[in-house]
Amino acid sequence: MNRWISTAIVACLGTAGLLAQQKGPRPKTQNEAKAIQAVITASQQNNPDGVITAAEDCLAKFKDTEFKDTILFLEAQAYQQKGDREKAQIYAERAVGANANDFQAGLMLAELTIQGTREHDLDRDDKLAKAEKYANQAITAINAAEKPNPQLSDQQWTDVKKDMTAEGHDALGMAALDRKDYPKAITEFKTAVDGAANVQPAYEVRLASAYQSAGQNDDAIKVAEKVMNEAQTPAQIKSIAQSIRASAIVAKNGGKSPVQQNNAPPQVQINPQPKQ
Repeated sequence: MNRWISTAIVACLGTAGLLAQQKGPRPKTQNEAKAIQAVITASQQNNPDGVITAAEDCLAKFKDTEFKDTILFLEAQAYQQKGDREKAQIYAERAVGANANDFQAGLMLAELTIQGTREHDLDRDDKLAKAEKYANQAITAINAAEKPNPQLSDQQWTDVKKDMTAEGHDALGMAALDRKDYPKAITEFKTAVDGAANVQPAYEVRLASAYQSAGQNDDAIKVAEKVMNEAQTPAQIKSIAQSIRASAIVAKNGGKSPVQQNNAPPQVQINPQPKQ
């Protein structure tokens, strides 16, 4: 499953109706509307280079556009698709700087910051605190967000908000796992799994990892087997689930529990997939 799927849903469904919505930001001129539409179209066509070019052109010509945060987020997403994490983070930070309530950029920043944090980084705690701040800020903004596209049904928007909120709790779970705060990690991952409209195998496998790290091997085995048996589980995630299950079985049968070891907890990093 694409870790950015709920972000992509909002990007496609939300921005597609931005220019026609009844309230909120509006382009000031027809040329600005065309420039914004060029960014949206490139994003919908899964053309990251086209997004970057169109975004830079739009922001150069219309510096005061009310869509600045949206354009910057789509550019950040394009760099993320290209595997350029550094530039993705830079443009996501600019999006949040333009609009602190841009929860799409906030979620991206939370996850990118966690992924870029290493156990022995001198500023590790600061990075994780920053990631948690972004995630919590995004969750608050999601809860308060109004439907961005009048063409979306209320149920569709509710489901999108559930999935976006789940992404926020997943990020908080990853931060807790990095801190080796396994009870909090379990709580956050369970919140993501239970609260999502579309439950993601990546959230479930991280929950299994947290259970294993906490020494709750029966729970780790149960969740890992569920992930392994789900038809939609990508091979990469299924392989991680198999590894977690095997380690939990060894620990349950008399081997050292992962929580007693000095090694770092299993790193459950799922590479983002291109937006469909």
